[in-house]
Amino acid sequence: MKLVLTGLALFLVFRKIDTDQLWEITKTIRWAWLVPAILIFVLSKLFTAFRLNLYFKNIGLKISEKLNIKLYLIGMFYNLFLPGGIGGDGYKVYLLNKHYQTPVKSLVQASLLDRLGGLVAIVFLLLVLILPVDLNLPFASQIPWEILVIVAALLVFPAFWLMQKVMFKAFLPSFWKANGWSMAGQVAQLICAWFILMSLGVTENFLAYQLVFLLSSIVAVLPLTIGGVGARELVFVYAHTYAGIDEATAVAFSLLFFLISAVISLTGSMISINFNEKDQSADV
Repeated sequence: MKLVLTGLALFLVFRKIDTDQLWEITKTIRWAWLVPAILIFVLSKLFTAFRLNLYFKNIGLKISEKLNIKLYLIGMFYNLFLPGGIGGDGYKVYLLNKHYQTPVKSLVQASLLDRLGGLVAIVFLLLVLILPVDLNLPFASQIPWEILVIVAALLVFPAFWLMQKVMFKAFLPSFWKANGWSMAGQVAQLICAWFILMSLGVTENFLAYQLVFLLSSIVAVLPLTIGGVGARELVFVYAHTYAGIDEATAVAFSLLFFLISAVISLTGSMISINFNEKDQSADV
């Protein structure tokens, strides 16, 4: 089903863009700019791995950051290629329950909260970036949307804190530190996006591209296509009317971001863990 949906989404994308223009753009990519993009992307994943280990500590599971990062990379690999987009999370839950006897319920809650933390950071940054971007919104003159956006941005973290207090109370002690790692991870991804845009020769309207990138990241979270391919590109194609971005450039950007994500995720397939030699200390 994911293959079918991915193919359908890509079919719709390539019907709506100038493929000749896309090909010309790919031939002019400045590959040197992708080196820092890859490094910053890896850094963003390290930040989110640190966040997950905070949640593990909240439930009494103390593993080294080295082991945590290995598990995170393995999870990225399975999340990208297994159906559903959450296979890696399930595999980590299985391994940690088997070797540390940590309750499955607590591990599932930690994994779910890890996903929600990333989503909350994306929503907050999305709301912040909406204000300075000149959007062509059909309802802009009818409602005070700027005020609504500011209010929504101010309520994001208080609402998340309240939800966590009600549903994930055991993880509340690490609320601010975990959300700090979430913000660091998403800001790093925005910097990664900037380097990718530079590789494509984009010299203006950076915030608009990054705004749509954040929106596409929310859509890509839905386990509908393989690694978000097709879903991200559709968002860029349909958003160009409102954000003033170039369709072909946006699609090239999205495909490059997926390529970087896939290459890093593939490293997870080459990692092995010997739990017989595991270091149960939280120190590296």
